[in-house]
Amino acid sequence: MPTQYWRAPETIERLNRLERPGFALEFLRRNADYRRDFVRAERQIAREGADPETIRTSFARRWRLRCRP
Repeated sequence: MPTQYWRAPETIERLNRLERPGFALEFLRRNADYRRDFVRAERQIAREGADPETIRTSFARRWRLRCRP
């Protein structure tokens, strides 16, 4: 969702219906530091010689992300 819609009443109404994991994801999507760090991590992965697993693990630790199967 483009950032210009984040403060729209329809968006806020939708956010009010989210459960905790969905709300956490929306919080991160709106966090400029998180978005910059994500782009930085993706660029690191795209470089030759980078270990994608190490970069993703480091990114997840910085943001305290946990993925459940």
